[in-house]
Order: sequence, then structure tokens, then C-alpha cells
Amino acid sequence: MDEDERPLSPEETLRLIEQQETVVAKRLIPDMTLHHLAWGAAWFVGFGAFFLHHGLSGTPYARIPITVAMALLTGLMALAMLVSVFTVWQLRSPVHGASQERGSLYGLTWFFGFLAMWMIAVRFGSLLPGPERSLLWASLSMMVVAILYMVSGIVWPIRPMFVLGAGVAVLNAVGTAAGPGWHALLIAVGAGGGSIVTGLVSRRRRRR
Repeated sequence: MDEDERPLSPEETLRLIEQQETVVAKRLIPDMTLHHLAWGAAWFVGFGAFFLHHGLSGTPYARIPITVAMALLTGLMALAMLVSVFTVWQLRSPVHGASQERGSLYGLTWFFGFLAMWMIAVRFGSLLPGPERSLLWASLSMMVVAILYMVSGIVWPIRPMFVLGAGVAVLNAVGTAAGPGWHALLIAVGAGGGSIVTGLVSRRRRRR
């Protein structure tokens, strides 16, 4: 009997199954590296600008107009959202049926979540003073992101993404209670830096 035609031992069969499961998992689970890096950079730079504008005690550390900080954060988050849509789009080629529909609905969830956030912030933001208005916009946007991150970690499933979402939710709550400057610092360093680290770790594990 040829060496290639001999029956596989139980150990070899198990090893082959594990290898195939790894290959399938990599095809079905999107590579989240760009997603994490894009959002991490958006938060670090965008909320970093807010931190320099507000300062921890209400005294600005740099003369950055609030409109510039808001435009910077909004623009970077919009780019990050496009990266997220592209990441989910990776699932459309190899996956069909319910999984493909799940990916499409997930992309729409980001859109509708931020649409609802925008409408709430516009409605109530005009009733607040400047610093509190920017805090409202920032905290609502991060609340939407935190929830969607945790849902993403459950749906795909990607445990680091769920953990990151939970961490963002905690930082967002603590920062909102502490004030605009502290919120911007916590999100820039904690959420932004955490997302970048998560992306790098995720990429390293995927290459194994």
C-alpha cells in the first residue's frame, strides 16, 4: 500500500481536523487589524485634540478651536467607519446565506446607531453650554461604539473585541462623570491606545 493511501491514525485525523478548522475560521472571521488600528488612531488623535482644548481643570493646554477638534474627530471616525464596512465586506465572498445577511445587517447597524446618536445630540446639544455640549456628542458616540463592539465580539465571535468594547464602555462612563477634559484623556489614551494594541495583537495571532 502506498504511503499516501494508508489509513490515518486517530492522532493524525485529529490534527487534520484541527488544521481545517483553523483554515475555515480564518476565512469566516474577518481580519480586524485595520479596523482596530483605524478606530484607535481616530480616537487617539481626535480625542487628543479635545483634551488639549479642554484641559483637565478647564484651562486649555493648546489653542485648538472646538470646531477644529470636532471636525477632526468626526472626519477620522467617518474614515474608521468606512474601514469597518470594508472589514465586514470581506465576509461576502466566502460566506453565503444567513452569515452573509448577518454581515450586511451588522454594517447597517453602525449607520443607524450613529444616525440616532446624531439626532439626539442635535436635539439636546443646543440646551447645554459649550463644554457640556461637546461632552454629550463625545459620550454618545463612544456609547454607540462600545455597544457595537461588544455585539461584534459575540456575533463573530471575537473575544478581544468584546473585552475592548466593555473597556470603552467603562472609560466612557467614568470620563463622562469626571468632565470633558478627563473624558477626552481617558478615551484618547485608554480606548485609542487599547484599540491599537488590540489590532496589533490580533494581527500577530492571525499570522500563527
